[in-house]
Amino acid sequence: MGQIEWAMWANEQALAAGLSECEGVWGALGHSGNAAGVLVCLLEYPRSKRKKGSTMERCGQKYLTAVVKLLGPLTRNYYIRAILHAALAVPAGFLLSTILGTVCLGIASGIYLLAAVRGEEWSPIEQKPRERPQGGGSMKPPPSNPPPRPPPDARRKQPEVGG
Repeated sequence: MGQIEWAMWANEQALAAGLSECEGVWGALGHSGNAAGVLVCLLEYPRSKRKKGSTMERCGQKYLTAVVKLLGPLTRNYYIRAILHAALAVPAGFLLSTILGTVCLGIASGIYLLAAVRGEEWSPIEQKPRERPQGGGSMKPPPSNPPPRPPPDARRKQPEVGG
């Protein structure tokens, strides 16, 4: 059995936490408290490339991937993400409307810490250039020999019995 990539699970958990915090803070504080939830959502929306297998990119992820790549080790390192999520979970824990987001951020922080200890790191999903079919390379030449046929004796019609 293969190894679990913990960062993938932490990413989904943190994105859910960010969305929950945005909704909870929106109802409680209005626009002023949305910053933490929006920051978490923007940081967590781009998925990391998996070590083995294929990774399905989220819709519009490539734009936020450029921003996350630009910030370099601050966003690539999972130790820093674990500390950031733990720090953002503390103030949100004082509001009843954001308690679900707080719990989710705490869990995501723990999973990111586990991913960091296991040596995982965020890496962008690079788009592979599509290969165009070559004019002569992809077509096979026609066969030069005819298909095999049975011997002439076997090809003759068998006489019908009873007719």
